[in-house]
Amino acid sequence: MSASLGIPAIGLVTPLGRGKAATAASLFAGSRAGLVWEGEHREVPPIPIPDDRLIAGMTVPVGRVEGALPEIPDHLSDYDCRNNRLMLAALQEISDDVSAVADRYGRDRVAVVLGTSTAGIAEGEAAWASFRQDGAWPPGYRYRQQETGNLADFAARMFGLTGPAYTVATACSSGAKSFASARRLIALGLCDAAVVGGADSLCRMTLGGFRSLEAVSARPCNPFSANRDGITIGEGAAAFVLVRDLAPVMLLGIGEGSDAHHVSAPDPTGRGAETAMRLALADAGLGAGDIAYVNLHGTATALNDAMESRAVAAVFGPETPCSSTKAMTGHLLGAAGACEAAFLWLALHPEFNPSGLLPPHLWDGVPDAALPRLALTEPGATVPGSGPLAMLSNSFAFGGNNMVLVLGRGGSS
Repeated sequence: MSASLGIPAIGLVTPLGRGKAATAASLFAGSRAGLVWEGEHREVPPIPIPDDRLIAGMTVPVGRVEGALPEIPDHLSDYDCRNNRLMLAALQEISDDVSAVADRYGRDRVAVVLGTSTAGIAEGEAAWASFRQDGAWPPGYRYRQQETGNLADFAARMFGLTGPAYTVATACSSGAKSFASARRLIALGLCDAAVVGGADSLCRMTLGGFRSLEAVSARPCNPFSANRDGITIGEGAAAFVLVRDLAPVMLLGIGEGSDAHHVSAPDPTGRGAETAMRLALADAGLGAGDIAYVNLHGTATALNDAMESRAVAAVFGPETPCSSTKAMTGHLLGAAGACEAAFLWLALHPEFNPSGLLPPHLWDGVPDAALPRLALTEPGATVPGSGPLAMLSNSFAFGGNNMVLVLGRGGSS
C-alpha cells in the first residue's frame, strides 16, 4: 500500500519484564518467570496458585505484570485504571521520542492509534461489586475508566497530542491492527507520525468468558502439542513510534482480512490466515524465503493451532523457524499483536539481540500427528547476524479478523 515506515522507538511492559533490556533477556532465555506460581518464581515451577479473584472454582496460571505501575496524573484521574497504567509504563519509555516527533511536525500532526479489548473493565467489575453490596458506586469511580475507547484518548492527552486519536478493538488482533490504521493515516497525509500499540489487563470477565468457551487451560499453555488443552491469559502493553524515516527496525508489510467464518472459531482450513500472510509478504515485496522467523499466534487451543499450522505450512513449508511466545507471557489479548511485534523488534535490533537469538518455543515436545510439521525453535536457535533480515508476526482474532505484520532490519536514522 505504501512505503516502509521506521520504528525508531518502542516501550513495553509484559510478564517477561519492564523495558526493552529486561524483556529481551527473558524472551531469548525462554523464561516463564512472569507466570503466577506457588512460592518463588522459578524457571520450571510446580503448581500454579489459585486465583479466585479472576476465575472462581478453577486453578489457572496467568501472566501478570508484577510490582507498582506509574500513577495517572491528577488532571487525567478520570482515566485511572490498570489498563491505562500499563500503557503509561510503556509510553514513558518512548516519551522523549514522542516529544521529538511532536516538535518536528507539530502536535496536531502526530496520531495516536492503540488497541485493546478489556480496557478498564476490571475497575468496572470492582465498582459493580461495591454497588451491589453498598447500593452506591465507590468514590472515585468514573464510567470513563472502563470505556473501550479511552486508551488512545488518554495517551493523546498524556502527551498533549491533538492529531487523530482512536482506539481499535478487534479482539486479539487489536494491537497489530493499530499499525495498519496508523499507516493509512500517514499515507493519506492526515498525520506525519504516529504512536501505535496496545494494552490489556487481567479481569474476571475475560477469564470467565474464555472458560465458558472451554478454552482456558489449568496448566501453562502448550502450543502445537498433541496435549494442548487451552490458553493461558496474560496482561501487558507495548507502544511504538512510527515515522517515514529510516530506523534500525522497519515496518515492511501488513496483511489484513476478515474471513468471518464464525464468531469465535477460526476457519479450520486456515484460508483467511494464509491469505493475510501472503498479503503481508506481497506488501513488503518479499517472498516466503526472505522471512527468517515467524511469531505464531499459537494460542494452544485445538482449533487455532490446527488452523494456523496448516496456513503456515502452506506459506512457509516445514523449514522456516517459528514459535509461539504465549507460553512465556500468556495470551495478551488486545495487546498481543503489539507486544509480539515488540518481540520481533527486539529480535531484529542488534543492540538488544547481538547474538541473533530467536524466541524459543516452549512446549512438552509432543507433536500432534494430525498437524503439518513446523520448524519450532529450540532454545539457543539463531538467525544470521548481518545482512537483510525480515520477520513476520501473526495475530488472528474472533470473527476471522486476521492481521499479519512484517518487520525488518533497517539502518541508522
